[in-house]
Amino acid sequence: MLKLFYALNTCALASHIALEEANAQYEAVRLDFRANDQSKPEYLAINPKARVPALITEQGILTETPAILAYIAQTFPEARLAPLADPYAFARIQAFNSYLCSTVHVAHAHGRRGYRWADDPVAIKDMQRKVPETVGACFELIEREMFTGPWVTGGDYSICDPYLFTISGWLKGDSVDIARFPRVHDHYTRMSARAAVKKVLAVQS
Repeated sequence: MLKLFYALNTCALASHIALEEANAQYEAVRLDFRANDQSKPEYLAINPKARVPALITEQGILTETPAILAYIAQTFPEARLAPLADPYAFARIQAFNSYLCSTVHVAHAHGRRGYRWADDPVAIKDMQRKVPETVGACFELIEREMFTGPWVTGGDYSICDPYLFTISGWLKGDSVDIARFPRVHDHYTRMSARAAVKKVLAVQS
């Protein structure tokens, strides 16, 4: 059975939703970041990066949200979470999820984990001040150029959708009004109504 390690208010929510959408048999294990569970030897033996998500599979351990989402889509093809028969379309999905991971998430993290990039309190404060601008710019690009609609890549729900939903949920905390982005806002509302999302959010509360 698959085992997903997650923590509240993290990007692991996307993988958790995807597992539920795929009707996968899995166990979800919550880490408490306030208790520093991610840095305890038991978890470091699973993921030396001390981050979530981590997914234990029969073949080994996977980390990084885009990789886990792709694995779920490919392992459960009947769920139709990605256009697996079309290399170009699948690459576009990977490109979108990679942008969320490498750019949008990093812009968000500057507001909460500036210590990863600087020691100077003034520099950290400046990074925090910049977050509404940088995160807002990321979502302006998504809204204008990257979001096809009604789902991220068009008419078919995919592994992009729980990931965008997860990061869209951070906008308020980043002092960015989601209403600035009507299509993203509509997407977030429709995602919130999905049965799999409701089930996972009930667990992650």
